Amino acid sequence: MKLPTLKYSRRLSATDYIYNFLATISGLTLFSIEFIKQAVVPPFEVEQIKKHMDELGVKTLPIVSVTGLIIGLVLAMQSYPVLARFGATDFLPGMVALSVVRELAPVITALIFAGRVSSGIGAELGSMRVTEQIDAMEVSAVNPFKFLVVTRVIATTMILPLLTIYVIVIAILGGYIAVIITESMTFEYYKNAVITSIEFGDFIPGVAKTFVFGYIVGIVGAYKGFTAEGGTEGVGKASTTSVVISSLLILIFDMVLVKITLWLWPTLG
Repeated sequence: MKLPTLKYSRRLSATDYIYNFLATISGLTLFSIEFIKQAVVPPFEVEQIKKHMDELGVKTLPIVSVTGLIIGLVLAMQSYPVLARFGATDFLPGMVALSVVRELAPVITALIFAGRVSSGIGAELGSMRVTEQIDAMEVSAVNPFKFLVVTRVIATTMILPLLTIYVIVIAILGGYIAVIITESMTFEYYKNAVITSIEFGDFIPGVAKTFVFGYIVGIVGAYKGFTAEGGTEGVGKASTTSVVISSLLILIFDMVLVKITLWLWPTLG
């Protein structure tokens, strides 16, 4: 698979930056096509996928737990004074739940996931590339793309939706903690208000788009690591640019997916 070569220099011109941007987009496209080809051909390396789901997903639970709790707390505390002006504090549980389910939990979880996982994949595969471990796998008749890339991308695609559901629950509980600090509201009332406010059309689109975000995190990190060059400096660049590109693509695709969601479910608008 022939991928575009990026230009590295201490002084890049504007033309060089444009070239690198276009080369990255075209390289990611070719890399994604190769992933699709390899992903549907056995063997499927199920054990490696499980291993990476544990390493990349389960070990991310502490940071997303704290993030989810803070999201719910801050959203509820910031919204309460505004709703109190209009005597609409009864709508606070529903507002927190809808905001978290539709947008905040999927996007913020994906960005946190990108910061931890995409950089890790980029650094790991980049180190293997510059130390010629990937070349050694090719010589040993092992398909490095399938073993290193496909397994990690599938793992990130599958684990991020599960993390998002977890963050949604934690954030809603965080909202309840903020509510009981500001006013007396029973958990039963809060729970019923949350359940009443969330519909199928709210939950499914918000979680479904995290499959796309998980794929972006995995494919960008794997691409930057797999194509790293230039020794340890190249590994550092692969790790850094993995986070930047994956975060940017998550925000861009979120904007597109929100528009598609509103088109498919007009009642959400």
